[in-house]
Amino acid sequence: MSGEEYTGPWLVVGLGNPGEGYARNRHNIGFMVVDLLAQRIGARFKAHKSRAQVAEGRLAGQRVVLAKPMTFMNLSGGPTTGLRDFYKTPAASIVAVHDELDIDYATLRLKLGGGDNGHNGLKSLTKSLGPDYHRVRCGVGRPPGRMEVADFVLKDFSSVERKELDWFVDRAADAVEALLSEGLERAQSTYNS
Repeated sequence: MSGEEYTGPWLVVGLGNPGEGYARNRHNIGFMVVDLLAQRIGARFKAHKSRAQVAEGRLAGQRVVLAKPMTFMNLSGGPTTGLRDFYKTPAASIVAVHDELDIDYATLRLKLGGGDNGHNGLKSLTKSLGPDYHRVRCGVGRPPGRMEVADFVLKDFSSVERKELDWFVDRAADAVEALLSEGLERAQSTYNS
């Protein structure tokens, strides 16, 4: 960046699978969070040439592009790279919001960089962007018994989980706002409880 301060928009990418059949799956919590953020800023999602739906506006005092890749989860990197190139957003101003198996349900963790932990959406993003983007990791817990991971994340939240889901999505949206307005460390100290 040759010493210039980046003034373009943050790119907040919710990870999920397109289509009504997936809408309430654990794997789609990223979509749920960016949908709520779009409501908060009064923006509507529109189709973008990058194979994503985008909503633009101001969030937490920052210009922001909210995005939902319209490919399946394991191909999220392509649309995200298209958006990164279109808006000229550096990786450090990209936030991926996604489900996380290794964190208890309704728990959040924010971080910059790291591995993909077997998450196909993150694997695709990291292959396209490199690892140095922010993550808002939304805990969905581990599958019960011997249930396959893929079956677990592609199921809707349980009736017990749904009692807390609106609160959880709201808190995750708050965490994204805090990350944009206060920076990673302060947001972590509030939300990485």
